[in-house]
Amino acid sequence: MAGLAESGSNPDVDLLYDINGLAKDAPPWFDRIMEYVGEYGLLLAMVLLVMWCWWGVRRRGGEDAAPSVAALVWAPLAAAVAVLVNVPIRGFVERPRPFNDHQGLEVLVTGKTDYSFVSDHATITMALAVGLFLANRKYGVIGIGIALLEGFCRVYMGVHYPTDVVGGLALGTAVALLLSPVAMALLTPVMRAIERSPRLGWLIAAKDARDPAGRGARPGDRSEMSGAAPAGERDLAA
Repeated sequence: MAGLAESGSNPDVDLLYDINGLAKDAPPWFDRIMEYVGEYGLLLAMVLLVMWCWWGVRRRGGEDAAPSVAALVWAPLAAAVAVLVNVPIRGFVERPRPFNDHQGLEVLVTGKTDYSFVSDHATITMALAVGLFLANRKYGVIGIGIALLEGFCRVYMGVHYPTDVVGGLALGTAVALLLSPVAMALLTPVMRAIERSPRLGWLIAAKDARDPAGRGARPGDRSEMSGAAPAGERDLAA
């Protein structure tokens, strides 16, 4: 399988050179920005997006709060599981980094000695994005856009083939979706128990979105809570 990327006359390699060629034509300061964004920035953006969504869920409260927070908890867990699944995949395929087999690439990040297929960055960001989508459509779509941008950056930086990225996006999606029924079945009761806790209930719903006993939405507030967000922004995990 190591010969998967050796040919320079296939669409995968051609697209690699086309995208990475943009780095050659760009000014050095822009490449430095892309290096940071592709290596750290977009991962940080995904984490902040998940946190932002959680903040909105807990402020809104209501019956959907616990399942939505469960989906948000599943998002990083799905990313971790997907990376673990990728370990044997990388070992089986043994695909070298593109700069090892192809000359003339503009490599923005040095020191990459592991295998190329599949991209961990693409896997992690897409798993986070799909988990986020299970909690909230609007934030999930934004997250998917970030994951696609991450994939583009990895090719732009010269550290992955386009098919490495596609494989990562597919792996992150598959893990987050296929295991979500089991994850939600396990995590939702835990989140509901936390919601009922006087000390930890604020993690699921803000104090002003809960009744005095700390058990979800206040009496008479259910209709208000259900109308607090547009239909496209309501949680999907319930």
